[in-house]
Amino acid sequence: MASLGVDSEQEPLLGDRTPGSREWDIIETEEHYKSRWRSIRILYLTMFLSSVGFSIVIMSIWPYLQKIDQTADASFLGWVIASYSLGQMVASPLFGLWSNYRPRKEPLIVSIFISVAANCLYAYVHVPASHNKYYMLAARGLVGFGAGNVAVIRSYIAGATSLQERTSSMANTSACQALGFILGPVFQTCFALIGEKGVTWDVIKLQINMYTAPVLLGAFLGILNIILILTILREHRVDDTGRQCKNINFEEASTDEVQVPQGNIDQVAVVATNVLFFVILFIFALFETIVTPLTMDMYAWTREQAVLYDGIILAALGVEAVIIFMGIKLLSKKIGERALLLGGLIIIWVGFFVLLPWGNQFPKIQWEDLHNNSIPNTTFGEIIITLCKSPREDHSEEPTGCPVEQAWCLYTPMIHLAQFLISAVLIGIGYPSCNVMSYTLYSKILGPNPQGVYMGWLTASGSAARILGPVFISQVYTAWGPRWAFSLVCGMVVLTITLLSVVYRRLIAFSVRHGRIQE
Repeated sequence: MASLGVDSEQEPLLGDRTPGSREWDIIETEEHYKSRWRSIRILYLTMFLSSVGFSIVIMSIWPYLQKIDQTADASFLGWVIASYSLGQMVASPLFGLWSNYRPRKEPLIVSIFISVAANCLYAYVHVPASHNKYYMLAARGLVGFGAGNVAVIRSYIAGATSLQERTSSMANTSACQALGFILGPVFQTCFALIGEKGVTWDVIKLQINMYTAPVLLGAFLGILNIILILTILREHRVDDTGRQCKNINFEEASTDEVQVPQGNIDQVAVVATNVLFFVILFIFALFETIVTPLTMDMYAWTREQAVLYDGIILAALGVEAVIIFMGIKLLSKKIGERALLLGGLIIIWVGFFVLLPWGNQFPKIQWEDLHNNSIPNTTFGEIIITLCKSPREDHSEEPTGCPVEQAWCLYTPMIHLAQFLISAVLIGIGYPSCNVMSYTLYSKILGPNPQGVYMGWLTASGSAARILGPVFISQVYTAWGPRWAFSLVCGMVVLTITLLSVVYRRLIAFSVRHGRIQE
């Protein structure tokens, strides 16, 4: 917002405005400023630990599921993977509603406690004599339910920052989330050194091995997180200019607090932003899902090669995303959040357009072994199996190439490796830009009103996208091939860009819409 001053926007990465400046002295005391940012940084850590809780076991779920319950199949694996997002989708609006009327410590501590208990349950799923797979399903669903606190975290940060601080804070939050997704599999790899047998604590029937050690670490970090929230987190709420507002969440009243500005929220902008966010996460979820089957089909990679090379590619995309999150803050001041969102969608469209197969060179055909795991078939679980296959298996007789029962393999040109890498880089630029801008614009549209429920619905829409995206791409890719699959995605992005263009002028801050601040 140009009228708020340029000098005050030149803040450090994890903060905003330096104590001693004229604007800062008018709006808040030094003690309040430090307390507010300590609380926000504790929630950065909470976001990081929440994403680690999802990714730290994602590569080992399938072998662990096979070990504890021989009746589990690929279809059930799909439910185990999806249960996390289902739990988060259900919990997000509930925790958001809770945070609107009670101190936000309450839903945060309860949600983290649920995650700690769920991780402990995961460590004991081998104990029951039967139905072990259902215990694992419940454990992962409860971990996802606990992760519904993402809505509380984002609503707190949105309510505790001014318009000047909002983009930076949302970018930092997303960067912490992305970093958790990157480091989770790294922690899992380190724990793989323990091996499947590990050690057993007979007194409490606890097995500490490569499958349970990561969740036990997650439980320990969750307890540490609860302690930090209890001791450091304080309730803070400011209006769009940075002045304290009265709130049910405040533990102590202050004579300097001002009333929350009144006005109606633009519900059209709210619904449009939810749709935009759903599509953004839907597209990235399907891209992550299709990477391994696509590379195995196009480049005749073995399962071992696919896990290694695609793991490196996705890790590189994660690092790229963190860099983009860091750069968003400065760039948004020059061209604005809406322009960045539009630019990110255009870059994503170019990325998928590049993926369309062209030319007259065709992939190697796999004539043998019609049950090759590079085929997504009809379940999301079978895609996950490809990612989870142990590299220690004997692949000397493993057939490679595009399976002949996928009829499109016979007439669809191959996607060259350079095409794929360029596409991955472009999508890795567009997705984080759209992700941060969606959250930032959404929080600004809602204004200083309590945002818990609204953030809950936004988080729920993202969870639904992570469930439906893999299902969509597995069906379309298997039946019609990459040309139809990526053409449909391109069409979807075009429709999303059209929607953004229609509502572009409505995606403005609450205070700007009501004339309290000039854009």
